[in-house]
Amino acid sequence: MNADVPEAAPLETTMLGALQPHFPDARVMTAHLLAGGASKETWALTLETAAGVQEIIVRRAGGGAMYSEQLTLNGEYKVIQAALTAGVTVAQPFTYLPDLMGREAFISQRLHGETIGRRVVSRPELHAARAALPVRMAQELARIHSVGIKGLEFLPGARVGSGVAHCIARLYVELDSVLQPHPVIELALRWLSLHEPPSHGRTLVHGDFRIGNLMVSESDLVGVLDWEFAHIGDPAEDLAWPLIRAWRFGRDDQHLGGISAVRPFLETYNALTGRTITTETLFYWEVMGNVKWAVGALTQAKRHLDGLERSVELAVLGRLSSEMEFELLHLLNGRG
Repeated sequence: MNADVPEAAPLETTMLGALQPHFPDARVMTAHLLAGGASKETWALTLETAAGVQEIIVRRAGGGAMYSEQLTLNGEYKVIQAALTAGVTVAQPFTYLPDLMGREAFISQRLHGETIGRRVVSRPELHAARAALPVRMAQELARIHSVGIKGLEFLPGARVGSGVAHCIARLYVELDSVLQPHPVIELALRWLSLHEPPSHGRTLVHGDFRIGNLMVSESDLVGVLDWEFAHIGDPAEDLAWPLIRAWRFGRDDQHLGGISAVRPFLETYNALTGRTITTETLFYWEVMGNVKWAVGALTQAKRHLDGLERSVELAVLGRLSSEMEFELLHLLNGRG
């Protein structure tokens, strides 16, 4: 739910100068801080301009980062520009702001649709969208994984040798940083280090491609959101991320994001790309995804516990790590 925020007045004053090159003589009519997002602020603004009413999004840095290799907003802005050029369904980026009320930000087109995961998987009026999503998600990932890497050398994973082993080593470091014992996560990291599957190449990876980061209308996907975890890596990582139990929003009978079986999604992707990613490879990356989300939840909670950013939302995320640990035990049961 959107909420009017008292900061709207100072935001209006600060924004007008930055908006002038794109929206001459603009006046901020409304400013709402959108719900969701533990590490970024997302504002929805309605502007009155000489050309008529314009609706935009301002994405502004929050108080910290979930992962050590999380992109700056400048990096995220550049990735979205590249994705748009490659035909990915994204909101058009307008401009990057290095300093908006003391934090970096960027402005983009405002799209309209539903993003709340529990609504996407359950609302009757979104039935047609759910039916279309397995194919549409595969199409969007095929486009994302075709984005040229030239110009994106700043992304995590772009340097030679930064593959799965690098990812596992980074997760060990981030897990150690929470200063708590988590033997289940360490068991899963050990399993991952011993069972690395064959690589399917190195592409742009969205890094958080799932229900909840996909805006949908009543019949279609209208936007791929939240590119802050984009990096260079194995494309199979993106295909497995929406399979994680946390992103099924209570619909565990539908392995793909609470909306579908995996098969039509995977078969469409392989047909579009010529790759031969298997369900066994997806299993490996599903385990990896649960580990990443568990570690991310713990590091977010530590921001609250250390007093860096007091937040009930961040505190709750720490408790969610136990759900991923239980899921990891379930997934690895009987596997050597």
